[in-house]
Amino acid sequence: MKKTISFLSILFLLNNISYSQDLQTDMFETSKGELKINFVNHGSIFFEFDGKTIHIDPVLRMGTYENYPKADLIIITHHHNDHLDLNAIELLKKENTKIIFTEKCNEMSENISSVIVMQNGDILNINQMEIEAVPAYNIENKRENGDPFHPKGEGNGYIIKLGDKSIYVAGDTENIPEMKSLTNIDIAFLPMNLPYTMSPEMASMAAKVIRPKVLYPYHYGNTDTSILIDLLKNGKDIEVRIKNM
Repeated sequence: MKKTISFLSILFLLNNISYSQDLQTDMFETSKGELKINFVNHGSIFFEFDGKTIHIDPVLRMGTYENYPKADLIIITHHHNDHLDLNAIELLKKENTKIIFTEKCNEMSENISSVIVMQNGDILNINQMEIEAVPAYNIENKRENGDPFHPKGEGNGYIIKLGDKSIYVAGDTENIPEMKSLTNIDIAFLPMNLPYTMSPEMASMAAKVIRPKVLYPYHYGNTDTSILIDLLKNGKDIEVRIKNM
């Protein structure tokens, strides 16, 4: 018997093709089904999990966001314009989309609704997932006037629990002391571009503290990722995966 493919089915397939062509994607099995991680560019990524789409730091110039799925949840690490793009948020949000901001992001986004402000240490249970905001800041790298590029308390990293997987999206940070308290991390995203975040050496030290099962350097610009691979080559329990970010 011949099967009939509906117009809607064809449209669905075409939409999936259109947004997957410019993306790199990894899959992970969790206790609640498949987790799909889509790598856009720089600090922009999004997850597809349990029928929901979670965009992190979406920025229009980083990818073809008009082709990506709309967001059930948008998470912003901090207010710098390579992480907070109000136009991207407007494009991606649906009627019931929730948006997680820092306090500074909220101050800059008065017209955005459905906002949840999280500060370092806050824990949120939403859409059957747990999200914890953790510190993200500079200790060594500073502007000419002596101010850190990312002052303590302004930005968040996030621990996102999806099924039995814990994902650490570090945001813009150095290898700060608070990382010592992060345990049982399955997947970690660590930034690696001087002078704003970490050197490969700093990222290596952070990874050895956090000990994720899978490590993705991201937000790395022109940094030589092979240095990080070499520094962690004897860390057999940490798998370093490189994406074009």
